[in-house]
Amino acid sequence: MSEENKNVADALNDIFEDDPAKKERDKEIAKYEKKRQKAIDKEQKKAAKKAAKEAKEAEKKNADDEQENKEKSSWSWDKAVAESSADAKAETADKSEEASQKETSEEAAGAAKSESSDKTAEAVNTDSSEEVYNEDGELDEKALKKQLRKEKKEAKKKEKAEKEVNIVKDLIFLCIYIIIVIGICWAVLTFVGQRTEVSGESMSNTLHSGDTLWIDKLEYEFGSPKRFDVVVFPYGDDDETFFIKRIIGLPGETVYIDEDGVIYINDEPLEGDVYGREAIASDKRGVAAEEITLGDDEYFVLGDNRNNSRDSRVEDVGNIHKKDIIGRAVFRFTGGFGKIE
Repeated sequence: MSEENKNVADALNDIFEDDPAKKERDKEIAKYEKKRQKAIDKEQKKAAKKAAKEAKEAEKKNADDEQENKEKSSWSWDKAVAESSADAKAETADKSEEASQKETSEEAAGAAKSESSDKTAEAVNTDSSEEVYNEDGELDEKALKKQLRKEKKEAKKKEKAEKEVNIVKDLIFLCIYIIIVIGICWAVLTFVGQRTEVSGESMSNTLHSGDTLWIDKLEYEFGSPKRFDVVVFPYGDDDETFFIKRIIGLPGETVYIDEDGVIYINDEPLEGDVYGREAIASDKRGVAAEEITLGDDEYFVLGDNRNNSRDSRVEDVGNIHKKDIIGRAVFRFTGGFGKIE
């Protein structure tokens, strides 16, 4: 009787092994086990990408927070790797257990299939408890597709939020850049030089009304004005009106203009004066009709259009102090492009 039972059991096992429904279920399990593995790989890649991005953002922060952010990024990365390794080990163990149970009995295979179902649902979307297997233990295609669509939608929302954050950061960096550029321009115009425009004909034929010039403000910070330099200075206490003239007399010198319009420096005729447009008329000598001795850091200036210029010959202009000189006119942009002699 015992021998007959054994034969019956063997026959039943052969029948179950050749059961097409069982083979189909095993095929479905293998198919969606592969999908589960892809979902796990996708989660691992997302975790690695997120950790790398956090590390990059941490580098942009200030020195006080840099170390702390690096530790957080490192911790996140180690955690992701540890979780990934644990999932991989668990998956390997599950597959081994499933294979063993399939070889022993159909009931063990059903249990392995149920466990695989739960893990597949968790890998597809860890934030949702929606099952992708129906009550019969078979994979529900519609539920799986719905789960994947939901996950994809959430990923797009997250990506959109990250893009908005990046746009805000770019705008902040752009504003900072503009502020820096404006600051540099202000510093150049305040301390290095500035653009100005000539008004009037007191410096013709060297300069004419409407000429655009560049004024060097730094030169006299490191040296003193020289004879025949073309300089810019304010008219008295008026900070909005500026004169542009040529230096004739230097500190400590005595300046005098005779009746023939000849300029004398320390009782000697001025040499090298090739800039005067014409001889100075007798009635245009002004205060220089008598000897003028210049004090420390004082300069005597004239316009090149000697008979049509308000300069040191006029009492309300007088001698120019070095501290009042804004700078030297060095370059002309319009009206004859080039260096000013």
